[in-house]
Amino acid sequence: MELISAALAPSDSPLPGIVLPVERQKLAKRIWRGTATDGMEFGFELSVPLKHGDVFFKSETTRYIIEQIAEPVVEIALEMTPSAAAGIGWAIGNLHLELSAEASRLLAPDEPAVRQLLARLKVPYSPTIAIFSPGRFVRGNLPANELGSSHKH
Repeated sequence: MELISAALAPSDSPLPGIVLPVERQKLAKRIWRGTATDGMEFGFELSVPLKHGDVFFKSETTRYIIEQIAEPVVEIALEMTPSAAAGIGWAIGNLHLELSAEASRLLAPDEPAVRQLLARLKVPYSPTIAIFSPGRFVRGNLPANELGSSHKH
């Protein structure tokens, strides 16, 4: 078993890739084990969690890539004002659930509480399957130097 401590630096490697499929909850952890699709086993002891698409190991013949498993989510098209989108994000966050904001849509876990909230707010949504990557604000791990000049300690 190979022990992995960090993702490899991005490169334009022509080596073929083998994926290690992993669920989002496990991917958020720093210590875990996984098996790639070719049967190779890896142990992960990370300082920073890996993310979808990261290359984490290379041999002479191949590279190994993290592939986050898609999951059920609700998709909310961003065909609204920014303040309405912010309000929806706040409402979902008020349920203590994660949210992913993309250029054209918001994604939230497909849970009954989210569906009930969106129905009550009369916000149209579509259930779908997607790679869910919640924003980094969710877990309170925004680096202090990115908090902005107005933040006081």
